[in-house]
Amino acid sequence: MNELKDKQVLVTGGAGFIGSNLIEALLQLGAKVSCLDNFATGHRKNIEPFMQHPAFRLMEGDIRDMQTCQKACEGQEIIFHQAALGSVPRSIKDPATTNAVNISGSLNMLIAARDAGAKRFVYAASSSTYGDSESLPKVEEKIGRPLSPYAITKYVNELYADVFARTYGLESIGLRYFNVFGRRQDPEGAYAAVIPKWVKQFMRHEAIIINGQGEYSRDFTYIDNVIQANIKAATTTNPEAVNQVYNVAYGDRTTLNDLAVWLREALAGYDAEIAAVKITHGPYRQGDIPHSLASIEKGRKLLGYDPQFNLKEGLKEACKWYWENLS
Repeated sequence: MNELKDKQVLVTGGAGFIGSNLIEALLQLGAKVSCLDNFATGHRKNIEPFMQHPAFRLMEGDIRDMQTCQKACEGQEIIFHQAALGSVPRSIKDPATTNAVNISGSLNMLIAARDAGAKRFVYAASSSTYGDSESLPKVEEKIGRPLSPYAITKYVNELYADVFARTYGLESIGLRYFNVFGRRQDPEGAYAAVIPKWVKQFMRHEAIIINGQGEYSRDFTYIDNVIQANIKAATTTNPEAVNQVYNVAYGDRTTLNDLAVWLREALAGYDAEIAAVKITHGPYRQGDIPHSLASIEKGRKLLGYDPQFNLKEGLKEACKWYWENLS
């Protein structure tokens, strides 16, 4: 049985990297999908394939405006709240705007979802919430102090969602994303994530500069694993699974040095000259946590989360998409 068929669902930030992939999956499952985006970081090209779909509706607007949030939530059964200003460096440079979007905007969405009688609120949380906690792997119940304004905003989202569950009965599930990558992730701009940024540089035969010595490690997570987690969070009927936060990752860690080498190998399959592109090192970046590795046992147990793509498999898929769309 398809639990999402004909369901009214809203995706905020739907023109973004994760949001647009989520919309694609939801339409394939037969849901009636509304997208709310202000195109601050999302792109119209990401939702262009859906514009003529009879079950898709675009609403242009900003989550910082309460009336916009209320209008977007009208009649919606499930809300996937993906809209946010990402990036640790951006939040350090401009904490006020990050706070306004990620805290005030998310609070607006929670209020609007509550008032509209939404059945469930699935929201994008972040591994940055673990802050200065040195324990590995990261388990959901043990976090440290935040290391950036961005991390503060994502933790506050979790606190608000918990209060709304206990105070108003709004079912919510938070998904702490760990270094998501894959098709449609933007390689442009000052705050581009590491994988698309490096892909673009390799394809241009430009030397790669790794922040620090390259021994920092991350739990890189392919987009299809993240989509699976969102769908399971939206459809679970397990009462123990709701009003919780979960790590969304593969459960393995890779150093930035290894990532650069593997990425170069994958792209060299399309252009042999990429194999000769240099990999160098630069200064450490402020606000970066040294190591990130998720325990995904809680998600496996309560949500049935079962990631299908490891890093190398995901890189192969991502590089294929970038080569077809960027070269």
